[in-house]
Amino acid sequence: MSIATFVFLGIFGALFLYAVTMYNNFVRLRNNVAQSWSNIDVLLKQRHDELPKLVEACKQYMKHERGVLEKVTEARAAVGRAREAGDVAAVGAAETQLRAGLMNLFAVAENYPELRANENFQHLQNRISQLEAQITDRREFYNDSVNANNIRIETFPDNVIATLFRFQIKPLLKFKESEIKDVNIKALFNT
Repeated sequence: MSIATFVFLGIFGALFLYAVTMYNNFVRLRNNVAQSWSNIDVLLKQRHDELPKLVEACKQYMKHERGVLEKVTEARAAVGRAREAGDVAAVGAAETQLRAGLMNLFAVAENYPELRANENFQHLQNRISQLEAQITDRREFYNDSVNANNIRIETFPDNVIATLFRFQIKPLLKFKESEIKDVNIKALFNT
């Protein structure tokens, strides 16, 4: 064999190894996104299961606050539907509604001292608050994973391999601006 053949085979071998490495990196990124979404999904499911208990505990005390309880129930259903469909954008929108409903529910609960003193309510409120904090942490990890995936897919020469093997851009999990800004506590108590 001639030197040109060795050079050609060497270049071809290096390109092949580079392509295999890039492909494996894309698989790793895709799986990180899937795993981070799965982590969020588990927490959403846990919170989904706790909310009916909270609403039921509140119903016993909040006879005149039916609208607040219905909004939480409707938002819970919307999150469940979006979660089941795997629609990240719809989960973000429904989450914004649910979080607003929960904030309103907890604010209205302040008007019911017997409810606030109820151990079951306190336990559920703490559990849901813990789940909210965990969802926020996992959302950050998910968005970091999606961002790393999307940057690789859009960067040359990686985008050639990504297009060839149909790796896709993934959506970030976003909540509305109202979810991110500081809460107006005074407005919550005036509802």
